[in-house]
Order: sequence, then C-alpha cells, then structure tokens
Amino acid sequence: MTKARSGLMRTLCGIGMALLLALTSGVALAKKEDESRYPNASRTAPKSDLTSSSDQKALQAGLDALNAGEDTKALELLQKVLDTSKSKYARGIALEGIGNAKYNSQDYAGAIAAFKQLLELNSVPNDAYFDSMYYLAAAYAADGQYQAALDQLKTWREQGKRETADSYALEGNAYYQLHKYPEAIAAIKKAQSLSDHPKESWNSILMASYAETGQSAQAAGVIDEQLAKDPTNKQLIHNALVIYIQTDQVDKALALLERERKQGLIDSEGDYVSAAKFYANIAQSGDKPDVAVKGAELLQEGIAKNIVKASADNYKLEGDLYLVAQEQDKALAAYNKAAPLASNGDIDYTRAQLLGAQQNWAEAKSVIQKAIARGVSHKGKAYLLLGKLDLALGDKAGAKTAFQQAEADAETRAEAAEQLQKLQAAKK
Repeated sequence: MTKARSGLMRTLCGIGMALLLALTSGVALAKKEDESRYPNASRTAPKSDLTSSSDQKALQAGLDALNAGEDTKALELLQKVLDTSKSKYARGIALEGIGNAKYNSQDYAGAIAAFKQLLELNSVPNDAYFDSMYYLAAAYAADGQYQAALDQLKTWREQGKRETADSYALEGNAYYQLHKYPEAIAAIKKAQSLSDHPKESWNSILMASYAETGQSAQAAGVIDEQLAKDPTNKQLIHNALVIYIQTDQVDKALALLERERKQGLIDSEGDYVSAAKFYANIAQSGDKPDVAVKGAELLQEGIAKNIVKASADNYKLEGDLYLVAQEQDKALAAYNKAAPLASNGDIDYTRAQLLGAQQNWAEAKSVIQKAIARGVSHKGKAYLLLGKLDLALGDKAGAKTAFQQAEADAETRAEAAEQLQKLQAAKK
C-alpha cells in the first residue's frame, strides 16, 4: 500500500487519537453476588472492612458527584476519603472513582496511577477490581501505551474469566496502532461476533487494517455491507466514498454521489463542499477530468440556494474544479469571484498564471502586481512570474528587477539566477 493511501485510511478512521472507550461514569459501593459480572473469576474477593458511617457517607458523596458529572468535586471528595480513611475497602472504591474522574478529564497518567494503586491495594469486590483492571487497559491505550494495554487485557481475561465485544474492540485498536494488522482484524471480527450492535468505529479499524494489508476488496466489502443496512447514513457514505476512490472503484463512487444528490442527502454546506471535493478526487484519480464539472456545478447549486457561503474558499474550490476539468475560462471566472474575498494575493497569483498561459500578458502583469501588493505565500514565485511576464511584454529592465527580487528568496534563488544569466547573455 502506498504511503498516500495509508494516510487516506488514517484520515478516514480518525486514527491518530486512540479509540477511547467510554468508562462508566460512576461506581457502586457494593453489588449482590448474583449480579456479579465476574462469576467465574479466579480471584477470591476480600471482605469489606468499611465500618465507619462517616466514611460511607463521604464515599457516597464522592460517587454521587461522579455520577452527576461533577468530576472536580468528585476528585476532591474521593481524595479526602483516600487520605483519611482507615478502611482499605473505602480507599479502594475511592481509587476507582478517582481513576474514572481522571480518565474523564483526559488525565490518563493520573487514571493509570489510580487504577494500579487500586489493584495493589486488593481490597474491593470482584466487580470493582476487574472493572478497574479493564479501565486500566483502556487508560493505557488512551495514553498511547498500546502494548501495556494488550498485556493488561490479557491479564483481565485470564483472571476475570470474561470476554466482551468492547474489550476485543480495544484490543483491535491497540494492535492497529502497533501496526499489527492481521491481529487487529482478528480482534475486531471477534468484537463484532460478540455484539448485536457493532459500532461504526470498529468497522473503521477493520477497513483500515484490511487496506494496510492490501486487502482492498475486503475493505470495500465491509463498507458495502454497512451501507446496505444503513443507506442514508452520511458518515457511512463519506467512508464509502473514501474507500471506493482509494480502491479505484470510481464508478461506484460516482453512483453513490448521484444517489446522495437524488435522495436529498446533500443538504448542508459541509455536504456540498465534501461532495465537490470527492468529485475532484474522482476526476484526478480516475482520469475523468469531465467529472470535476459536476463538483463545480454542485457548488454553484449550493451557493444559489444560500446553503453554501459565497466565500473565497468555496469560489476557489469551484475554480480548482474547473481547472481540473481543463475549462480555464470558467476557472478564471470563479477565481475572479474568489480573489476580492481572499485575505491575501494567493488567488490573484493563480489568476495571473492562467492569464499568462492565455497570453494575456498585460492583464496578467497587472494581476500579479496586485497579488504581490496584497501579500503572497510564495513571494519568490510571484516575482518570477512577474519577470517572465515583463519579458513577454518586452520590458527587460522590469524583468531584471523582478528576477533580482526572486533571487532574494531561497525557494526561487536558483531559477532566478538562471533567468538573470540569460538576460546578461542576451546583452552580449
């Protein structure tokens, strides 16, 4: 798989952040034995040594705050229990709550420390103990410690004697982050087999893992199956378009875009802009330049309906689409609308290039001078273009001045020096 395509898959999946599995927002002081989530655990749960009613009230207050989403308050109350209580049970439950609160606030290092301390204390019932062991694995993954997460999950399964869909999804994500794609595929498939409602994020990891191992057909098959079940899901459609374009299934991508339009699923500015960009990708990757016109026309439709803003970015996108379609006059018309709305002269620079290509030397020179005056991202390139336009207009003195300006820019120094040498040689 090429680096470009690998990057595309990572964009699709949002990989770059860990797949953060939500922790429960609260914990309970005790559970009845028949409600245990770990009935076959190898560990024998210790008896509670909580006898102080004040400790119990303080602990409950902290847990209530946690359940209410008041993490800062919960941390303060539970930390006090941890610091003052003589009950190992109370301190253990407090640590579970502290770990949850720190995880919720993305303090993963703090969550890891709390859960590890709880396990070392070994004072809580099996549900709290093994839930915290699982939370520790999730915190490791969120902190980027993927091998530690996998090791902890293994211990959790061996000692807690429990398997869940979410645990295999967490495992699949950890393997993916470690570039162990076959293992990631196996874990995600296991997660899906254990759930009646597999999560979309699981399929994203599965598709990415298939793509990384060169199994593009399998990746497309996953998205096809999802779309069949939920054909109007916009995120699924977006993911499908990425997959189809990546696997060179441009006809399927075009058909899906047309279905989106006919079913009225393109109804926000984001939808219009995203679809237009997909048309551009198809036009370029599928060697179908005419397809880009559909994207430009779609943007025009959105602007006409006042759904898409008449902004510099959107008019520039329209111009780019027409440029891909090799319709330079229409591209120029769009850029002409974009340029006055832009914050600098970059779009004017593009206009000047097109006008120069059409041999409209004088107009092109006027536009590039305006671009330079407004400020451009690549000043040296702008002066190079100005110099070439001056040459086309027979103004060698102006060209020399422009090339000298371009020579001062490291990006264009070599080419500018070459142009100046040619001018010098022409005098002899």
